[in-house]
Amino acid sequence: MAQSLARRRLFRHHLTDAEAELWKHLRRHQIGGFKFRRQHPCGPFVLDFYCVAKRLAIELDGGQHLEPRGLAYHRRRDAFLAARGITVLRFPCDQVFRELEGILVAIAFELGVERSRSA
Repeated sequence: MAQSLARRRLFRHHLTDAEAELWKHLRRHQIGGFKFRRQHPCGPFVLDFYCVAKRLAIELDGGQHLEPRGLAYHRRRDAFLAARGITVLRFPCDQVFRELEGILVAIAFELGVERSRSA
């Protein structure tokens, strides 16, 4: 448990550029008033972002996640989360910089709130 806590703290203090950018828009209840946590523990996994109220995980995936080993890991992880009623939205890291507004609209939609394009 102590190792997991230390690992989460390390992740929180060393966000990727994509995670830091998305976090700017998820923190402080900015989408529909929903609170997100970053680097949230869930069993043996650490979720990039998690909304407890809606049981929604947001994951940002780098290129290594597209390799066979990464895909197998995500299948196991997604099955574990689905068995616990957690929905996962996945986005490639580079999409955060190309289509951030589209990601925010997709998250808002999943949360059941409306997000105008100018918000």
